[in-house]
Amino acid sequence: MSTDQIDVEYLREHRDRVERPLYTLFQKYGHGSRRWFVLGIFASIGARFASLVPPILLGVAIDAIFRDDQAFDLPLVPQEWLPTETMEQFWFLVAFMGVAMIGRAFLNFVRMSSLNLFSHRVKHEVRTATYQQMQRLDMEFFNEVQTGELMSILSNDTNRLEQFLDDMFGQAIQLTVLIVGITVVLFWFNPQLALVTLVVVPIAAAFTYWFMRFVEERYSDVRESVGDLNSRLENNINGIQVIKASNTEDYEDERVRDHSYRYFRLDWLALRLNFIYRPGLQALTSLAFIATFVVGGVWILDGPPGPLSGELTEGTLVIFLLLTQRLVDPLAQMSNIIDRYEDANASLKRILGVMNLPVNIEDNEDAMELDAVDGRVAFDDVTFGYDEESVLEDIDFEVQPGETVGLVGPTGAGKTTIVKLLLRLYDTTEGSVRVDDHDVRDITLSSLRKSMGYVGQNNFLFDGSVAENIKYGAFDASREEVVEAAKRAQAHEFITNMPEGYDTEVGERGVKLSGGQRQRVAIARTILQHPEILVFDEATSAVDTETEMLIQRSIDDLAADRTAFVIAHRLSTVRDADRIFVIEDGKIVERGTHDDLLAANGLYANLWRIQAGEIGDLPEEFVERASKRVAQQGLDPD
Repeated sequence: MSTDQIDVEYLREHRDRVERPLYTLFQKYGHGSRRWFVLGIFASIGARFASLVPPILLGVAIDAIFRDDQAFDLPLVPQEWLPTETMEQFWFLVAFMGVAMIGRAFLNFVRMSSLNLFSHRVKHEVRTATYQQMQRLDMEFFNEVQTGELMSILSNDTNRLEQFLDDMFGQAIQLTVLIVGITVVLFWFNPQLALVTLVVVPIAAAFTYWFMRFVEERYSDVRESVGDLNSRLENNINGIQVIKASNTEDYEDERVRDHSYRYFRLDWLALRLNFIYRPGLQALTSLAFIATFVVGGVWILDGPPGPLSGELTEGTLVIFLLLTQRLVDPLAQMSNIIDRYEDANASLKRILGVMNLPVNIEDNEDAMELDAVDGRVAFDDVTFGYDEESVLEDIDFEVQPGETVGLVGPTGAGKTTIVKLLLRLYDTTEGSVRVDDHDVRDITLSSLRKSMGYVGQNNFLFDGSVAENIKYGAFDASREEVVEAAKRAQAHEFITNMPEGYDTEVGERGVKLSGGQRQRVAIARTILQHPEILVFDEATSAVDTETEMLIQRSIDDLAADRTAFVIAHRLSTVRDADRIFVIEDGKIVERGTHDDLLAANGLYANLWRIQAGEIGDLPEEFVERASKRVAQQGLDPD
């Protein structure tokens, strides 16, 4: 099964549990902006009612003023407010119509401003809440889901939600008000003809229900395909150097083309339904207009047709025709409303699916703050596994404050997993990890991780200046403190030789710096945070010999009076450690100083021989075991 399939299944499992996503959205977000939403709703209602005034006034004018065969009467307006003279009545209608049109324009301004403000604030709340949730999810989540999928949720899906709340939600309200308002007006003037005109409304509702049933699943697939496409593009852009060096541009072109075509195909399938739905609604509303014109025209010219009875005036027919025409475009717009609704619904399910993901690594209710850390660390019979795969078994040791411990062993032995448990990126399956005699599960995550500094093999630098990256996590540090930290990290010289010194931009992920320079900036960043416990995870494995010497000096300086864990494949890095733990197949198989372990002539001694170039002196048993380990390596559980 591909990684893309794992991503989709992992997120879909929680996404499918989301019920009534829009209801959940309004329940959880936008509480501080509800007044703008309510104002926008009332403005939408008022604007639509105002749009019904001119047709009514025109019909009244035809019958009461121009034909003079009907009383001058307006619905819901007291008779004593109405003028009695013909010209006064004419100018009254003109003024009334002008007020209605200006009022409609003003109310539309209020509607758009209010609903846009509400929707943008909701988008901001949803995006930040989703990002906060993502940051607190367990590391297993980030092992499963690709970055492009997460970016699609944070960007594309929140934007589609905002677009629906911005425009389509207001239009849906206006359409509802329009249908209700027109229904009331038509029945007020002529209930019999109103039935002829409005017979299309239940047909349009049934047609809409059919459309929604088929389009919902298709838009869910479209949103997933967007995430897959973003993941592929993000992977390829990050790996552009490997692509160029491997001469695989054509191969990657084809993969992107396949993902893009899948998105195009799914999007087109959703759009094809829209192409049926929108013209269908236009045809229905056009039939309503024609039926109204035919029945009303026959009624006026030849008397009431069929079972109809009573009188129909020209002015009333004009009101019916104008209001029926008013239904054509809004009903045709219903396809856009449903289209955007299903699109937003699918996006909201993806967002809420992330919000529903469980967080296993979090503070206990009675978690304590870790203050005045001494740096004592203990692993008490720790066993741990990823899913059902065992990685560590019966790990038991204690490290005293200020002691430097080396962790060495073959790739995949479990070295990095040990420090991940110390940082509480994962929880133990059995046993406990203790800092200053406190189980890490009883300590707040913030105080635990604040007490530790981590320097890895590939340290991430943010797009910004050298100084900003050194200050990351110690944002109030002065320039003097930044410089002092850089000097202790053996980084000051190369920084001052850069074009703008500490203000030089490092580029995305620090691409303008070499690997060794990034390492030393990361060490300076750690120095500035003043942690009591240090973790160096292969900090010198990807640099040249001279840079390794400089980094090793900064590590020695930093670890001089702190508890330190040094993970290394280059055994020279841990040669001077107070103790060295040799890990193999998830177990500590040897312990001691460098000299003790060489004298024991075990795994450590053989690893040392490899790095010393003494390949011919290795025991055949060791070579066979190493060959099996390499053959069985899949994903490195370190």
